[in-house]
Amino acid sequence: MSRDSEAIRLVTRREGRFPSASLGVLVWLTIVWVLLWGQVSAANIVAGFALALLVTELAPFPTASFDGRFRIWGVIRLVAIFVRDLVHASWQQARFILRRATPRGAVIRVRLRSHSDAYLAITAGMSTLVPGSLVIDTDAATGTLYVHVFDVGMAGGVSAAHQSVLDLEERVLRAFASRSELVQAGFVPGSSPKAGRLPVPFAPDSSGGER
Repeated sequence: MSRDSEAIRLVTRREGRFPSASLGVLVWLTIVWVLLWGQVSAANIVAGFALALLVTELAPFPTASFDGRFRIWGVIRLVAIFVRDLVHASWQQARFILRRATPRGAVIRVRLRSHSDAYLAITAGMSTLVPGSLVIDTDAATGTLYVHVFDVGMAGGVSAAHQSVLDLEERVLRAFASRSELVQAGFVPGSSPKAGRLPVPFAPDSSGGER
């Protein structure tokens, strides 16, 4: 197919194609379904993919601008630390329940450094999947997450819980954000936190928002 023919095909193709969601979105929703069940099996994978198709067809996601990149080392680091946190938090939750202790919960407000709805959604979703934290509300206009912490002591304190969300956001950005998006969020471009942060006049303040 010539370049002109391909351009005409892209311009004239119908928007009502099936599936309406991209393969990446369907795979991601399937992974979330499998993680929620906590068991990797053929039945769970097929059910998750079918449910992802159903949800995205009946209630398609609103479009969001995305000009990111795919940094392989950043993605590996994001996934590895997420799995580690998932196992560690699950173990902590199990010990806490077995001790029959009374949780001391709190709701914290975390204002993210990025202004992208895509990164806010990824950060909120991954935070919720880790036992002990639950995003109960978001404010896309200000890039703010409201997170319920199951037990403040188990989280290491309010400041530690607040910082853990910001650290997760940084890993998400260093995995997927473009160079300009990293700079706007106050980070030196790179797939690792070792790249550092920009000087204070250029980096947005994220120290507040705890309560």
